[in-house]
Amino acid sequence: MAGATWRQLRRKTAEAIADPVQTTWLLEEASGFDGARLLRELDSQAPPGAAARLESLVRRRLSGEPLQHVLGHWGFRELDVAVDSRVLVPRPETEVVVSVALSEVDRLHALRAGSEMLVVDLGTGSGVIALSLALERATVRVIATDRDPAALDLAAVNLSGIPIEAAARVQFRQGDWYQALPLDLAGQVALIVANPPYLAEHEWAGLDPTVRGFDPFGALVAGPSGLEAIEAIVAGAPAWLCRRGALVVEIAPDQARPVLELAREAGFPRANVEDDLAGRPRVLMAEQ
Repeated sequence: MAGATWRQLRRKTAEAIADPVQTTWLLEEASGFDGARLLRELDSQAPPGAAARLESLVRRRLSGEPLQHVLGHWGFRELDVAVDSRVLVPRPETEVVVSVALSEVDRLHALRAGSEMLVVDLGTGSGVIALSLALERATVRVIATDRDPAALDLAAVNLSGIPIEAAARVQFRQGDWYQALPLDLAGQVALIVANPPYLAEHEWAGLDPTVRGFDPFGALVAGPSGLEAIEAIVAGAPAWLCRRGALVVEIAPDQARPVLELAREAGFPRANVEDDLAGRPRVLMAEQ
């Protein structure tokens, strides 16, 4: 719509998208205005470049591309991070993982009289867990690992978006789970946290097309049972954790019972599963 106002473009976008919230996000992205500024500019003529960008964003969304990929970034707790097909889109369930991890950081902080503590984020993906922990707790130093160099490249972009004093306490290392860690850290880690793949292979075909078509297969599917990655993380954790250290892992709701059994077999004397915001079992928390 050459020469259209933002109001006209909003109406046209709303008719195409049929979702008022997504319509607003797309207009904000195309215009560069926040919500309040956009409302003030509704009767202003949209620059041709901005109108063309909005048309492109709408076309991508209508093709089935996830909104987060269309926008190119997404909010997670206190972060606004870049997202694309290299990593999972950050989800609310993982915000609960961070909340549980922060509670463990606070518990350990009280035990260690405020000294800096080492946290390991296994399979960091976009980096949202590692960056949130470093940003929200000044006593935390994080080593974040991932086997995929492309994911680590995106995590590094997101690292550059947080304050330098927090970013300085985050280090990325490439490798598969614990293989990425220096051996001299064995027994020195206060907290291990992970959002590993936990779907079984047979579940892949039933996923929403916006997930199956854009999220990485390897970040979602663990193997035939869905427990393969969790088994490796839980079994390996005791060798790396310090005394009273903790393991926090995101799981599927139907995995609570077998995951607690895995924690007991690994030698954790205390383990439980915390619920997510929908009341579903979601986060394994195990203490040495």
